[in-house]
Order: sequence, then C-alpha cells, then structure tokens
Amino acid sequence: MTDLLDRIAAIVGSQGLLTGEDVSSRSADAMGVSMVEAHAIVRPATTTELSEVMKLCHAAGQKVVPAGGYTGLVHGSTCTPDEIQISLERMRTIEAIDPIGRTMTVQAGCAVQSVQEAASEAGLKFAVDWGARGTATIGGGISTNAGGNAVIRYGMMRDSVLGIEAVLADGTIISAMNVLLKNNAAYDVKQLFIGTEGTLGIVTRAVLKLQPAPLSTSTALLALDSFDAVQALFVHAGKRLGAMLTSFEVMWHSFYDEIAIQSGNHVPPLPGGHGYYVIVEASGTDQERDAELFETVLGEALEQGAVDAVIASSKAQAEQIWAIRDDVRTLALRLMPMMSLDVSLPIIAMDGYVQKLEADMRSELGDGVKLVVFGHIGDGNLHIVLRTEPYTPETKYQIEQIVYNGLVPHGGSISAEHGIGLDKRGWLHITRSPAEIALMRTIKAAMDPTNILNPGKVLG
Repeated sequence: MTDLLDRIAAIVGSQGLLTGEDVSSRSADAMGVSMVEAHAIVRPATTTELSEVMKLCHAAGQKVVPAGGYTGLVHGSTCTPDEIQISLERMRTIEAIDPIGRTMTVQAGCAVQSVQEAASEAGLKFAVDWGARGTATIGGGISTNAGGNAVIRYGMMRDSVLGIEAVLADGTIISAMNVLLKNNAAYDVKQLFIGTEGTLGIVTRAVLKLQPAPLSTSTALLALDSFDAVQALFVHAGKRLGAMLTSFEVMWHSFYDEIAIQSGNHVPPLPGGHGYYVIVEASGTDQERDAELFETVLGEALEQGAVDAVIASSKAQAEQIWAIRDDVRTLALRLMPMMSLDVSLPIIAMDGYVQKLEADMRSELGDGVKLVVFGHIGDGNLHIVLRTEPYTPETKYQIEQIVYNGLVPHGGSISAEHGIGLDKRGWLHITRSPAEIALMRTIKAAMDPTNILNPGKVLG
C-alpha cells in the first residue's frame, strides 16, 4: 500500500492525498456521528488524474470507494480500513452555462446549492432540490439518482442529466457529455452511471438540463384531519393547478408536532393537533394571475375538507414553512438512536400501510417505539423514522422486516430516492426480480471484473 500511495501522490500532488489523522478526523456522515475509516483519501483535481489513479488501483487490485457530500442515508460510501476513498471535493468548477440551450456543464464535486445559485444568476433553474442541498454534491446526486422536493413536476436527478463523464474501474474515461435533448444514437451509456452508486464507474463531470426560472411562486401550508382529505386535496390541486403544481409534501402529525411544536426551533405557522400538514407549492409565469388562482384553489380546498391553511405572503415566510419540512437534522437528534427508511408505494395504499406499520411496530416492539412519517407523497415517497430502545442489530432487522415486507402487497419499493448502499442490499429481492438482479450482476462483472469499485454495496 505504501508504494501504491507514493505513486498516487506523484499523480495528485500533496494536496490530493490524505492519510493518517487527516482521514480519521473526517466525518463520514452529515450528522458527524461516524468517522472515515479508509486507509487514505485521494482527491484528484481532474478527470485525467482520477483516470491515472484508477489505472494504478486496478493493476494493484486496490478497492476504492467514491464519496460525495456524505449526506446519503444507506452507508453507500462507508469504507473499511484497507480501502481507499475517492473524493471529488477539489473538482467543484461550473465550467459553462448555455442560457439558450438551457444547459450547465459542471464537475461532479459541485454542491447542489452552488449549481442552483449559478442557474438562478443566469435566469434559469436547476430543478432538483432537497434539504441537504448545501452539502450534497452533483456527483452523489447522480450516483444515487436523488429525488427531492420537486419530483412531482421536474422528475428525479436522472431527468435533469443530459450527459456524463465517468472513469471506469480500469481507468478508462467514458466521455458522454451530450448536450442534446434528443439523441437516439444507440445505447444511452450515461444511464449506466445514474443510480448505480459508484459501482460501475465514478462520475467526474456532467451536463445538466436547466429549466426556465419561474416568475411566480406560491407556497401554502394546510392542515387536514384525514388521509382521505389529503388524497382529495392532491387530486384537486393537480386538476386546478395543472403543470404549475411543483411540490406536494405531507407531514404526519408525528413529524409536525415533533419539529414545529415541540422542538422550539420554529414558529408554527399552524397550530398542532391535526392529523396531517401539507405543503403545496405552485410556480408559473404571471405573479398576479397565479397568486389569484392559488388563493382560489386554497379557498376551494378549505370548503372541501382542509380545516386550516396559511399562504406565505413573502419569500421569507415560504422559507420558514419549508424549514420545518427540511429540518431532518433536528428530528434525528431528538430521536437518536434512530432508523431512517425511505420507501415508495402507490398513494392510494399509503394510509393503510402506515396504519398497519404502526400496529405491527407496537405489537413486535412494544409501546415504547416512536414512529414519525413524512414524505413527498405526490411522487409516492414516504420517509419513515423510528426510535426504539434497546436498539440492537436484532431490533434493526425486525424493523426492516416490518417496513419492507409490508410493501410487497402494494408493489412498493424499498428505496424511493436514497439508494441501496450497504443497508438495503439484503432486501433488494423485495423490489427487483431474480432476473433483474442477475442482469445487474452481469453488468457489474463486465464493467468491474475485479470488483474494486465500491465493493459490497448494492449487490453485496
């Protein structure tokens, strides 16, 4: 290993290689709970440098683990002491913006928020968004096919990626930096690297699709007392707002009470005590007309089942509403030790699923279990956070059994947007058929025959 690291240092320079305490003092997650355990961290400054590093690692059989902003929740970038971590934190350049073709070319280490801000300065919008935007990277978002708060309108990360540059296990550079919306020339090889969590290649650059910046944005928080009313509101908002509907986020009372009422971190826009709290956001092209329509739709919702509502009168008030939904860090601190699970299933099945989940948790783990539910709902995504004591490997397995097996009757997925990583690989069979998993293994073996890229993740 010493000889290999010396040769790597000759490629990336003294700034590009971290060892010893410079590695062990680094947090390996956004909460700062665990530390990096890799033998070394390699920080290339260019795709070419990474290519040369991977050639050396491939020849030596050295296992490597790509890492983004450490905001993943499935241990997708966890290292062992004999592995090398690859960080693209020195590759943060926004290389080009095409305001006519509405594209942006970036390096994979760029923070999502930096890309959003650059797009905004150009009068455009990078539509993929989630709470960890300031830390999460474009490369990490691509490798996990992250979703977020606006999937209902703009889709997952996959839908905002036109082109990709990636480095394979043997150091080969695949440059598929397509800038075209329509390119049907045989296989779309970029898809091999989107959502595959660095197991087939390491994304180094990307061409992102941008959207026209909305000229109006309206945000509201509504309180409802039944999930039937939530579903009715979703249908009504979609019918009346159409393509303007950007977000439809639902917080069960367990989440809203914990964060907005009890934490002391926020001024509650609405009082507690209701079953569900829904953030509805719409964006369009005419501020006056759109605001009037939004108010009309909210008034109709109050007549049809919503029991209370508040419309943000300023950007600051809208941010205060979103701050409650995005304050997952506070939730994690209040429920520690906790488990966070990310699933998807048809909206029509959610109420029954959550009710059975609560009943099964109490039956299996006792009344001491605390269950908090929230999610993107409009795109079928639920986030489930639990605390139970004692928290043991056996308890963790019990919880996973209840959560994941409960998805089977509904055709749900064990991962809506967080990926598989280490945590969910043993449950992949619930979501993917044996034939699909076999094909995944075939692709992995073809592209990384010595299994040095993020070994053990996704497929085990």
